[in-house]
Amino acid sequence: MRKICVVITARASYSRIKTVLTAIQDHPRLLLQLVVTGSALVERFGNIIPYLEAEKLPVSAVIPNLLDVENTTASAKTTGLAVIELATFFANLRPDVVVTVADRFETIATAIAAVNMNIPLAHVQGGEITGNIDDRIRNSISQLADLHFVSTENARSRLIRMGLSPQKIHHTGCPSIDLVHRHRDFNFNPYETYGGVGSQPDLNAPYLVILQHPVTTETGHSKWQIDSTLRAITALKMPSIWFWPNADPGTAGTAQGIRAFREQHPDLPFHFFKNMESHHFIQLLKGCVCFVGNSSVGIRECSALGIPAVNIGTRQRGRERGPNVIDCLPDTDSILSAVRHQLAHGHYPGTRLYGNGNAGERIAEQLATIPFIIKKHLFPA
Repeated sequence: MRKICVVITARASYSRIKTVLTAIQDHPRLLLQLVVTGSALVERFGNIIPYLEAEKLPVSAVIPNLLDVENTTASAKTTGLAVIELATFFANLRPDVVVTVADRFETIATAIAAVNMNIPLAHVQGGEITGNIDDRIRNSISQLADLHFVSTENARSRLIRMGLSPQKIHHTGCPSIDLVHRHRDFNFNPYETYGGVGSQPDLNAPYLVILQHPVTTETGHSKWQIDSTLRAITALKMPSIWFWPNADPGTAGTAQGIRAFREQHPDLPFHFFKNMESHHFIQLLKGCVCFVGNSSVGIRECSALGIPAVNIGTRQRGRERGPNVIDCLPDTDSILSAVRHQLAHGHYPGTRLYGNGNAGERIAEQLATIPFIIKKHLFPA
C-alpha cells in the first residue's frame, strides 16, 4: 500500500481537503498518514481534532508550533518549527508522498521538509491568483512540488506557463466543492451545537453570513477594515452570523474590533462563532441570503451554491469568480451598497467553475496509480 501523508495546518485547510482524506482512507491501495499542526490545533482559531475524531480519521501526529500571530517574527518562526518537526515525522513514518494544501504561510514548511528529504510532494490548489502573501507561498510550493491537483483549467494553464510539466498537473476540481454537492438541508441548531456568543437570531428569517480575515500585507488596517464591515451590517439591521478570523498577521486588530463592537451592541441580531464543522457550515451557508467578507468561501462554495457574495478588499484579488460575486472597497458605504445590490438581486445560478463534486475520489485514485517521480527540471513555457 502507498502511504499518503497529508499535513493540515488550519481549519480552512481541513475543509479544502476533507473529502480527499476520506477517499484516501477508503481506498484499498492507500494508507492515510494525517498530521495536524499550526492553528488547526488552537481552540480560538478552530481546533479540528474533535471533527477528525468524529469522522474516524486517524491522526498520526500532532505538532503544536503556532507562535503569537501578532509578533513580526511569528510567521517565519512558526514555519521554521514546522520544518524541524515535520522532518522528524517524515523520517520516522517514511511516507511515499506528502500532500500539502493551498497557500497559507505555514504550508510551505511541509514542502521544504519533504523536498529536502527527497519525498515526492503533491500540491492541492496550485496555480491560482489572490492578494497578499498567499501568491508567493502558493507559487513557491508549486515550483517545489512534483505533482499538482488544481481546481480550474485556468490554474492548470498558469502552472504550465510557469514551466511545470503538463503531465504532472491534474485538473481535479476543488475538494471543498465536493461538500457542497453532498450538502443537506438545514437540520441542526447551530446555537445548541456550537454555542458562540451574542443574540440568537431566527434563522428562518433572511440572514447574512460574515467571515472577514485580516489582509497580511495590510496588517495595520485590520481594525478599521472590520469596523467598516461592522458598521455596514449594523445599518442593514439584519440577522447575521459571524465567524472568527484566521490566525494571520493582523488578526489581533480584527478580533479587537469584533470584541469591542460585540460588547457595545449586545442587542443587535448578531451571533459570533469560532468554528463549525464543514458540513454544518455548508448548510448554514446554503440558507443565507448573502455572504459578506473576504474569505474564498464567497468565491468557491458560494459560486457553486449560487449564493450572492460581497468580496471586501484585496485578499481575494485575482481569484477566478462566478457571476455571484461583487467586489467592493473596505469602507462602510461601499460594503453597504454592495450588500444591498446583492440582496435586491437574489439567488444566482450555481456554477461548476471549481469542480463537479468528485475531486476527493479523483485525487485519491491518482495518488494510487500514477508514478511518483521527483521533478528534475522545468519545461519551456
